[in-house]
Amino acid sequence: MDSPANPTCAITGKPLSPDEAVPCRGLRPSLLRFIQKRFPAVTRESLVAADALPDLKAAYVEESLADEIGEITHLERAVIRSLEEHEVISEPPEDAAALASRTLGERLADHLASFGGSWTFILTFGAFLALWIFLNTAIWRSHPPDPYPYILLNLLLSCIAALQAPVIMMSQRRQESRDRNRAEQDYRINLKAELEIRHLHEKLDHLLYHHSQRLLEIQTIQTDLLSQLLDAHRLHDRIPVPDIKP
Repeated sequence: MDSPANPTCAITGKPLSPDEAVPCRGLRPSLLRFIQKRFPAVTRESLVAADALPDLKAAYVEESLADEIGEITHLERAVIRSLEEHEVISEPPEDAAALASRTLGERLADHLASFGGSWTFILTFGAFLALWIFLNTAIWRSHPPDPYPYILLNLLLSCIAALQAPVIMMSQRRQESRDRNRAEQDYRINLKAELEIRHLHEKLDHLLYHHSQRLLEIQTIQTDLLSQLLDAHRLHDRIPVPDIKP
């Protein structure tokens, strides 16, 4: 064990200042076992450098995730890196600047898709069909431009459907991309929160264990002191007090 006057890191072997030294007894048991598996010379009484712990913690989290979910993707690595560097992985929602940066075709596709899926479009188009049929049936009965079975109207409807379908697909593809990015963002946030909560539970369990051990030691010391006081009291009662005659 390193002497307090000249401590060295059990991992790198470099000398440590008192501010840089971290005792291994204060680490979580699971993390300490992981470090001991990589560096067998490390014990509970060893000291490690504080700047060496982030890389070891990241490797420990990556190994734990690999054991649980199998292959580690770029999403999990991004979460591990944010844990190591204490970064915030939440992103603000799409703002007005991002919406304004869309191209003319993207804006047109979004507006047409939004209008085509609304009650305004349904009611307006229904009114147009009713008016077209009424004009060609009741008003222009003698020389209607589109008599029954309304071939011109069918051609117009077919053209609208042929143009509307790709526009809606373009808008849906962009919406799909936004939904996928949002799902990945939610997954990263949930994974980081789960890892943070798990580490917090391990730290609490570790602190509670050491606290209970310390309370048990204090209780043992108090019991010994009470026993010594009782023995001293019994010994004092057994010693006869001599009568002092004037």
